[in-house]
Amino acid sequence: MLVDSHCHLDFPEFAAELDQVVERARAHGVKRMVTICTRVSQFDRVLAVAERYDDVVCTVGVHPHEAAKEADADTRRLVDIARHEKVVGIGETGLDYYYEHSPRDRQTASFRAHIAAARETGLPLVVHTRDADDDMAAILTEEMKAGTFPGVLHCFSSSRQLADRAVELGLYLSLSGIVTFKKADELRETAKAVPLDRLLVETDAPYLAPVPMRGKRNEPAFVAHTARVVAELRGMGSAEFEAQSTENFFRLFTRVSRPAP
Repeated sequence: MLVDSHCHLDFPEFAAELDQVVERARAHGVKRMVTICTRVSQFDRVLAVAERYDDVVCTVGVHPHEAAKEADADTRRLVDIARHEKVVGIGETGLDYYYEHSPRDRQTASFRAHIAAARETGLPLVVHTRDADDDMAAILTEEMKAGTFPGVLHCFSSSRQLADRAVELGLYLSLSGIVTFKKADELRETAKAVPLDRLLVETDAPYLAPVPMRGKRNEPAFVAHTARVVAELRGMGSAEFEAQSTENFFRLFTRVSRPAP
């Protein structure tokens, strides 16, 4: 059994064959898929996908790229939307200093609003971070002191220092197809070192297809390739790692129902 802890099934890349994409995931043992909201103003289309399939759930949030455009997505609005039974997390949110599509102060304000929503609801925070390690570590540390909250740094590709700090704060790391890429040696070392009970796997589909699918549109079925590589890195059998990462997922995403045996 596998879980794709982060994908974007509402994106137009899947519109023409969404049923087939979900069926292929099921055929590869993917029992749960979390489709991630990137704009609260488009939450309805994210929710529509989650409501269409019993094994798909969703989040509510604003990607840092969109923070300047979604200024009305405050903590109260996030908390209100998160009451829906299909909503299992807050985000994705965070800091992206690589593209900086939104000013840093707007990203920070949005990020803190999401943290407050995660704290209030008890739902896990889904964190995007790129080229912002110092500020990310500082904000997470400061906010955790103000009141704990669950969360995961998704599609993790940052420094070992940030990984260690996140784990110290009680957060999880989710590995995407990046860990299979040829030049990702530093990330592979991190993947070997992080405590096993803090690791999840994801696709971030339709992006970042893992080897040997690189260059294709990514989809949830491909999470099996990422899981296999991480298992090999850690000297484990694929089934053993799949079981552990799946257990980690359900420990974090407590609102997600477990499939029947």
